[in-house]
Formats: sequence, structure tokens, C-alpha cells
Amino acid sequence: MGHNHLGHAAIWRFAAGALTLASVTAADAGDGIVRIGVLNDQSSVFADSTGPGSVLSARMAAEDFGGNAAGLPVEVVGADHLNKPDVGAEIARRWFDLDKVDVIADLGNSAVALAVNEIAREKNKAILVSAGGTTTLTGKSCSPNTVHWTYDT
Repeated sequence: MGHNHLGHAAIWRFAAGALTLASVTAADAGDGIVRIGVLNDQSSVFADSTGPGSVLSARMAAEDFGGNAAGLPVEVVGADHLNKPDVGAEIARRWFDLDKVDVIADLGNSAVALAVNEIAREKNKAILVSAGGTTTLTGKSCSPNTVHWTYDT
């Protein structure tokens, strides 16, 4: 399996958008660091099109922005949701509650995106969904905390 460079380029642009969003909300970075969490499939069917390459692309985007947003340092973290909503939800809760992640990006699985969407709404945090395609994200589960980046079904 080769790397999907087109997918990583899209993630790079997506990460640049996340940095722009983080700049707007940098005042909310209570510990003085803007943390972007890239939550995706890093070990299964979507790993080549998202996975570790998306985390690397987000880190490269942060570097291209000088490693800061609104004068605050930017840190990018990544995790594998294993394509399981309960795992994605657990990571999102830990990131928001304990690890001080300000925004979660990628979420390339609709079921995981929906689970994290509810947590983001509850915690009043932002998520940027780049590949979860369910219309439920823009329909009945639409949230002011969610940016649905690409397509829907």
C-alpha cells in the first residue's frame, strides 16, 4: 500500500484551516498552548489516506505557520480511533478534559465523528470533520461546534 499524497495534501490544507480556527480561539487556550488533536484511523482501512500521514501533515502545517497561532505555540497530537465510536469518544473526552486539546481534526469515520460531535457540543469545543460523510452531521446532529469540511452522503 502506497501513500495517498493527494489525501495528505488535503489534510495539510485542512490543518492550515485548523490553525486559522485555532488563531481565532487562541484566547481559550487556557494553558497558553494551542493543541490540535488529529483523531483518525492509523492502523486499518483508512490508514493510508489519513492515519499517521495526516498527523505529520498537520505538524508540517503548524511549522509552516511558524509554530504558533495568535502568538501562542501550537502542538499537534494524534491518536488512532480504531474505527470505533467508543474508542474515539474516550480519546476525545481525555483530550478535552485532561490533555487540554483545543480542537479535534480529521475524524474520517462517520460513526466516530458523530460520537465526538456530541462530546464537542457538551464541552463547547470545536471539531473539524474531513472525511466522515454522514448527512446527520449537517442534519439532525448539526452543531455550532462542528465544521464539516468535505463531502456528505
